[in-house]
Amino acid sequence: MRKKRENEKGVLCESRLFVARKPIFLSSNRFLSQIKRRYGVKKAGFSGTLDPFACGVLTIAFGQYTKLFRFLKKSPKIYRATLWLGAESETLDIESIGRIEEIAPLKEQIVAETVNSFKGEFRYAPPKYSAKKVDGKRAYSLAREGRAVDMQELVSKIHDIRLLHYRHPFVTFEANVSEGTYIRSLGEEIAKKLGTCGSLSYLERLQEGVFRYEDEKALNPLECLKPPFNRYLGEPEDLILGKKLHKKDFKKCEPGIYHTTFGKYFAIIEIDDGDGVAYLLNKVELCSY
Repeated sequence: MRKKRENEKGVLCESRLFVARKPIFLSSNRFLSQIKRRYGVKKAGFSGTLDPFACGVLTIAFGQYTKLFRFLKKSPKIYRATLWLGAESETLDIESIGRIEEIAPLKEQIVAETVNSFKGEFRYAPPKYSAKKVDGKRAYSLAREGRAVDMQELVSKIHDIRLLHYRHPFVTFEANVSEGTYIRSLGEEIAKKLGTCGSLSYLERLQEGVFRYEDEKALNPLECLKPPFNRYLGEPEDLILGKKLHKKDFKKCEPGIYHTTFGKYFAIIEIDDGDGVAYLLNKVELCSY
């Protein structure tokens, strides 16, 4: 079991931010349970659920750092996927292959051009077997009940996409995409454009924004925050005690969300159009790294 780290006063510090690598055929929740047992912690969470058949980068937080997920630099995301041409699956992956269609090999140049053509705006319907909510319920729950699921069109951004190799009937590609993009749907649309059906036989998340796997190394949360730094010009005790803040006491006065530091702590604040400053998070301890 890994030891918990101590802060500079010798007090156990239970907060930690790091990247783990989820193995294939294991749910994200079950993997988190294994992580909690291994580190001996009770409060933990993760960002960006991976399907059980998918593997790769899963951003993990312990203690107070579980409150940071919505403020982290988690986009764009990079995935590596293998598309099985001719394989039909309700879930668009190998967990429920229902039919395999024999198709003739394609020219690699055509496959590469088709894959590359998806760079840019991507409009599609998300998989009905997904965690997307429909009328307050998860889409996969409705689908498993045999109910009709009306999935509204989504718009994602494919920043970059390229063919890695084609070994018929398997097409392996890498895609750099905006947050919330369903790679299973991307694979399905690539197959359709090639004139057949298709399902993913492999999916790995390589990177989630600034997060990539580095042997579960503890990360400095200040280097991972999306809100920029804003220096507080008043007394640090004001922040420690959670006193009312004023815009004039910050170096940057423009409306927006910022992070600021005071001693071994940091806070995330929001400056509005008037003179108001609100705490979004306060007195989060910075552990040693």
